[in-house]
Amino acid sequence: MFKKGDYVIYGNNGICSVQDVTTLDIPGINKNRQYYLLKPVYASSSTTVYTPVDTEGPLLRPALSRDEADNLIKSIPDIPLIPLTNEKTLENTYKQYMRSNNCKAWVQLIKTIYRRKENRIKKGYKVTALDSRYYSLAETSLYGELAIVLDKPREEVKSCITSCIVESKDET
Repeated sequence: MFKKGDYVIYGNNGICSVQDVTTLDIPGINKNRQYYLLKPVYASSSTTVYTPVDTEGPLLRPALSRDEADNLIKSIPDIPLIPLTNEKTLENTYKQYMRSNNCKAWVQLIKTIYRRKENRIKKGYKVTALDSRYYSLAETSLYGELAIVLDKPREEVKSCITSCIVESKDET
């Protein structure tokens, strides 16, 4: 169970701070069921998310520790690209990696799309809207979490991750 002040990752809300663990006084809601009151770190000040304490699965997880974040960054050159075999199932593959709520999967997505973008540009093609959208989603999720746990600005985290990706020699 998380406690007030913990950082968690909750679905598409990104990194959130646990503001409270409480019951809700709302008609039709079980008054004995406990909820996390979550505040997304990078959302507007009025955004609040409530989720039951007994939420299970990958939707709610603790933020990485500083050591885990450092280790993830060090491992970026060794994280493989996503094996993409079919352009028709590309969006479903991207969605699967985003929904995993997993930093390593987000790195894979960023690396894969980065390489795809490089290859398309070399061939004189434009970057696809699909690639741009999922690249941005993965960056927002990953850089937001790492910025908080490493206590660095998101732009600094982005620069560090991009350098690791550029320096890695992936097969495309």
